[in-house]
Amino acid sequence: MFKAVFHQGIATLIVAGLAWLWAGPHGAASAGLGGAAVVIPNLFFALSLWAAARSGRASVARFFVGEFIKVAATLALLVIVAGAYRDLHWLALLAGLLVALKANLFAILIKA
Repeated sequence: MFKAVFHQGIATLIVAGLAWLWAGPHGAASAGLGGAAVVIPNLFFALSLWAAARSGRASVARFFVGEFIKVAATLALLVIVAGAYRDLHWLALLAGLLVALKANLFAILIKA
């Protein structure tokens, strides 16, 4: 669980660095915020699953409720970023978002 979140965080940092070169500091911040909108809810979801497993309260229902909350939190963070950050670079935001979502696929491809 935490390894996946780690890969997403590293991928977000890489995309933010590339966005800095391509679109400047606002592009880097936008890419970082896009990735953070995925990484932060995933981290809390992983912590929730870990805590439930350690306490013996893990269940399928808890998993699905946690997944729903994770998706809702991601969408809420994206709405907040879009409304609050005036110099948002949309392409960089989407790049950070998509790369964070697919970071584990990249990690699998690199190992192969």
